[in-house]
Amino acid sequence: MAYDIKSVFYLDTTLALVNGAGGGASTQLDLSAYIDPIARGRTKGTGLAVYKTHFSVDDSGSNDPMSVTETGFFRAALIAGLGSGEAAVSAVAFANNTINAANDLAVAGFDFYGADAFGTGVYGMSPSMTPQLWLEPSEKVPYVIVRDNVCLVAEVGANLSSAAKVSCRMEVAQISLDQATLNQLLRTQTV
Repeated sequence: MAYDIKSVFYLDTTLALVNGAGGGASTQLDLSAYIDPIARGRTKGTGLAVYKTHFSVDDSGSNDPMSVTETGFFRAALIAGLGSGEAAVSAVAFANNTINAANDLAVAGFDFYGADAFGTGVYGMSPSMTPQLWLEPSEKVPYVIVRDNVCLVAEVGANLSSAAKVSCRMEVAQISLDQATLNQLLRTQTV
């Protein structure tokens, strides 16, 4: 299906990250209303094509960006079919290679470094507080989800000095899938 205004719509979710706590966190978005991985007779299965993703990191108490004195950093990603549910920071531990591009279930991901994450002038670095994307789908090659959920997850590497909101907006469309494609996607989207 072509990426056009007639078929594309938005889905979004937000994950809260508290200050002073490290470890993993998760929020789950139910996609069961958009996906039907079972082909019946002449009816094809349906998947959800994710064409674009947009991320923002905000101060949790406002719409403001994170403070320039932020010292924490974390990695965040959208993971298809992870099923980790709603988990506050430190409530979930992710297996190695869950939140990186080696994971076939990773839809999109980014790293965030607070402006003071490395201290002023350490190694001559001046980290950007803009999420640094390391994986994203595209209009020409969307990530097609055939599982009933997608999770926005984060792993805090250095405790945040301020609570944060991680928000994600996905540009998506429901697409029909032939049986061979559907079977291949179901095999690769197994946790």
